[in-house]
Amino acid sequence: MEPATLIREYLLLGLRFDRIEDGYVDSFTGDPALRRAVADEPTPDPAELTRQATRLLDALPQVPRGDEFTAARADYIGAHLRALACAGRKFAGEDVGFVDEVRDYFDVTIAKGDPEKYREAHRKLDQALGGTGALAERVQAHRTAEEIAPERLGEAIDAFSSALRDRVRAEYPLPDRETIKYEIVTDKPWSGFNYYEGDYTSTVAVNADLKQQMSNLPRLVAHESYPGHHTEHCRKEFGLVAGQNQLEQTIFLVNTPQCLMAEGLADLALYAAIGPDWGAWATEIYADLGLRFDGERAEAVSAATAALADVRQDAALMLHDEHRDVDDVVAFLQRWLLVDDGRARQMLRFLSSPLWRAYTSTYVEGYRLLRGWIDTRPAEVSLTQRFGRLLDEPLIPSALRTV
Repeated sequence: MEPATLIREYLLLGLRFDRIEDGYVDSFTGDPALRRAVADEPTPDPAELTRQATRLLDALPQVPRGDEFTAARADYIGAHLRALACAGRKFAGEDVGFVDEVRDYFDVTIAKGDPEKYREAHRKLDQALGGTGALAERVQAHRTAEEIAPERLGEAIDAFSSALRDRVRAEYPLPDRETIKYEIVTDKPWSGFNYYEGDYTSTVAVNADLKQQMSNLPRLVAHESYPGHHTEHCRKEFGLVAGQNQLEQTIFLVNTPQCLMAEGLADLALYAAIGPDWGAWATEIYADLGLRFDGERAEAVSAATAALADVRQDAALMLHDEHRDVDDVVAFLQRWLLVDDGRARQMLRFLSSPLWRAYTSTYVEGYRLLRGWIDTRPAEVSLTQRFGRLLDEPLIPSALRTV
C-alpha cells in the first residue's frame, strides 16, 4: 500500500465514525469529496470499522518509508488507528475497561491520584484565601466574588483575546487572515470549545451557564485561542498541510492521541504566553475595563487548585471501573474540588457522556506529560522553542516519553 492510499483510507475511516456518533470528527478541513463519499455510504457497522482499522494497522509496516512518509508519520497514524479500533469495539457494545480505553485512545496509562496531595492542596488554598470558617464556604465565596457579570463577559473575552493575539503572533507568526469569532452559549457540559473551520478561522464558544470567573477567563481564552487550540490548528494547517502535504492533519478526531496532545498544549497556553506570573498582567487588563482583580491571590489559588486536577480522573475511574454509585462520585467531587452539588453533577454530565467520558484524561495526563516535557528541556532550548514544537509538529505521547 502506498502512503497516499493509506492516508486516504485513514481519513475515510475517521469520517465514518462521525456517522456513528455525531461530533466524533471535531474538525475536517480536507477534500470535501471524501465527506460526500462517506455520506453516500450505508450507515457503517462499528465492528466493520474496527476491522478496517485493524487492516490498516496490519498494512502499516509494509508502507514504504522515505523523506516524506517518515517513521514518525507512520507512528502517528498507527497510534490513531489503534484509537479508532478501540472506539469501534466500544460502539459495537464490547465491554472495555476504563484504563484500557484511555490507553488505547490516548497512548497513556492512568492510575488514581494521591489523596495526600489533595489534602496539601486544601492547606495551600486555606492559606491563599485566609479568613475563618469552612474551606468549602470560603472557596465558594471567593468564586462568587470573582464571577463576571454576563453583560461584561463579551468585552472581557475580547480584551484578553486581543492582548494574547498580539503577544502570540510576535512569537509564533500566523497568516494575516486568521480570525476568531466568539459566541456565548448555554446548556453545554464544557466551559469553552473551539470549532476550527479551516482556512485559519475558528469559532470559540464560551458557556455562560458556568458563571465564568475572572481568574479563569485569561486561561480559557489562552486555551481556546492564543496560543492554544486555534493557534495550533493554524500553525499545523500552514506548516504540515499546506507546507508538507500531510493530509492526515486535515482531520481532528475525538478520543485519539492528538486530543491529549492538544489539550495538554492548550492547558499550558497561558504559561507559555505570559509565564507563571500572569496575575499582574491580567490585573492591568481588567483595570482597563474598570474591573478590580487581585492577580496575586488568583495566582496562589490557581497554583493550589492545579494539584486537584487528578480528582476528576479519579471520579471517572470510580464511575466506570469501580462502578460506584453516582451519589458517591458526586460526594467525592464535592469533597476534594470544594464544589456544590449542582456543580459536581454538571461535571458528572461530562464524565458520563458516551462520547466524552474518557476525555477528562486528556486534560489530566496531557498537562502532566507536556509540562514535564517542557520543564525538562535542555538548558539551551527556550520555553518558546519547546512550546513551538508542540504547535508545529505532529507529536504523540509515546514520542514525548522517548525524547
